[in-house]
Amino acid sequence: MAVRRSKIDKNIQAVESLLDKYGNWAVESFHYLALFIIGCMVIWSAGHTVIDIFTIKQYATIDDILLLFIYLELGAMVGIYFKTNHMPVRFLIYIAITALTRLLISDIQHDHKADLDLVIITGSILILAAAILVVRFASWHYPSVIRDKHSEKPLAQGKTPRPEDDELA
Repeated sequence: MAVRRSKIDKNIQAVESLLDKYGNWAVESFHYLALFIIGCMVIWSAGHTVIDIFTIKQYATIDDILLLFIYLELGAMVGIYFKTNHMPVRFLIYIAITALTRLLISDIQHDHKADLDLVIITGSILILAAAILVVRFASWHYPSVIRDKHSEKPLAQGKTPRPEDDELA
């Protein structure tokens, strides 16, 4: 009876391992497909903006240039996430600062007067800059260590766990 139970347990473990392997493959496939689509959308939007600048406006305003910086930061964020599987939170904050700066400049260009909105926007930019400082300080003094999911050993420097790593273990 114990031998039969052992075989059943081994079969269950084999099925679980197989399902885990294919589940990881499906998640990774979706991950890369979604990142590819997002990257294409960023490139498409940036290209459309550049074409509009050259054909319709025939000159670039500061709003257009800051919009292109937002596209650049989005593209860099997608590229970093594609290579490392880590979401660079700082880039999200940089994008927010650039978007608020664009809003601030646009508001000043159109209204030509100081009001409470300008104070709120600049205060928001200051808070986001402080957030970057906190994130940089925390990541410098308390770096995250990626551990192998089957042991307590840290992974090799720069190594990101992937489903194919399970095949090697």
